[in-house]
Amino acid sequence: MEKTWNNKAWFLVLPMLVLVAFSAVIPLMTVVNYSVQDTFGNNVFFWAGTEWFEELLHSNRFWEAMARNLIFSFIILAIEVPLGIFIALNMPKKGWGVPVCLVLMALPLLIPWNVVGTIWQVFGRNDIGLLGYYVNALGIHYNYVQDKYDAWVTVIIMDVWHWTSLVVLLCYAGLVSIPDAFYQAAKIDGASRWAVFRYIQLPKMQRVLLIAVLLRFMDSFMIYTEPFVVTGGGPGNSTTFLSIDLVKTALGQFDLGPAAAMSLVYFLIILLLSWIFYTVMTNYDAER
Repeated sequence: MEKTWNNKAWFLVLPMLVLVAFSAVIPLMTVVNYSVQDTFGNNVFFWAGTEWFEELLHSNRFWEAMARNLIFSFIILAIEVPLGIFIALNMPKKGWGVPVCLVLMALPLLIPWNVVGTIWQVFGRNDIGLLGYYVNALGIHYNYVQDKYDAWVTVIIMDVWHWTSLVVLLCYAGLVSIPDAFYQAAKIDGASRWAVFRYIQLPKMQRVLLIAVLLRFMDSFMIYTEPFVVTGGGPGNSTTFLSIDLVKTALGQFDLGPAAAMSLVYFLIILLLSWIFYTVMTNYDAER
């Protein structure tokens, strides 16, 4: 019997397609238009071709900002993924402690990004901040405004505090979905705690870990609000990531053409790296 296709279902997604067109595609086309033109104001544009892209790819400022982004994302993933797995493994699976832990884990995720930056900006100050005051009281010189290493440590700890909960909740969802029969079989076989984690829990968490790694990589690579509020990209340019540099170019210098070209290259880099992450992890999962 020949199968018939009913295309009327497309009418159900048509409103969403229209919404996406207005919220994403049309602004993207505007950015593409700006990236190949130049303007001196009064809404008068001049054709620039690929000039802004060539200038960007030969800019040390751009490559330095991207290097900072890659280093930051690598550090974040190296800390938050193992830490999230560890916390999820030690969370209760039954009883009254489950909702309490889930609520506590979800609280940092509910705080707006600009508020998180403000909290840590005050928290790390030497005069009124608890972190800055007590760290210096221990004899450790700490000043994230003047020292670039202190600024990096502050931004990293802030991101870990804010976003590790996302990894925890995803890993916890993968853990609670494992049937008890697997644990019972492991107990009968006398499997160690490490063996249970290596051969039962970790394989069952692989798909949620893929989601966690992709989400955290994309978000950490696009980070803007928190470091901008805390350090403003300083001291110097030590915490000036691509997003901060992009905003400075577009709004601070009002160079719309170079900013548009940078945003397109930025988007393509995120898309490419996310695709590489996804391909490598899914192929690894398939081989297993």
